[in-house]
Amino acid sequence: MEIQMRRNGSGRLVLEYRVSRMAESLGRLDGNENWPIIPVGRADFERTLARIPGMRLVSYSSSEGAQDVVTNITLEYDNTDALLKFIDPSGTRASLSTENQSGRLDIILNEPVSSDYNEDLFELVRQVSASYGLSISFSAEGNSALSFTDGEGTAAQPPAAAQTVTSGRKTSLSIGITDLLAIKEGLGVSFIW
Repeated sequence: MEIQMRRNGSGRLVLEYRVSRMAESLGRLDGNENWPIIPVGRADFERTLARIPGMRLVSYSSSEGAQDVVTNITLEYDNTDALLKFIDPSGTRASLSTENQSGRLDIILNEPVSSDYNEDLFELVRQVSASYGLSISFSAEGNSALSFTDGEGTAAQPPAAAQTVTSGRKTSLSIGITDLLAIKEGLGVSFIW
């Protein structure tokens, strides 16, 4: 996910979903052939955007390769409320505060692991997602900074396994899915501009 923010709170989101064809096949074993394992079809986005005033679809494309189904989406948003409603429909994992022309966007990427998690299920997810990752970037009209929290929002060090750019015109985090899942205390990012 690439988040681009203008001074007036409007901006653009560029999304790429890369889903393993193996994972997609697993999702179809239980009779759900018509629903992808991750809802990234054009109709899914159109339904979502119809519920978010101030957000619109600019472009959509999807292609199937030998190993992956790749979906690319570009969205534009008119204000930060639309951005937050898209990123976090539940309103519990993202927040944004602005003052004058600066602000802070906090996003919890991974909540702390609960004591009743299923290790076998986590192992399956690790195997299926071994070569996949999560990348998120933020750019505003000036310089930005990136800091990290745990899944509860408490300040934390950057994950050792991540690639980060913590200041400049574009800040970013890239981390493997298996590395992200291994962070038992969870992980959050804060983009400050």
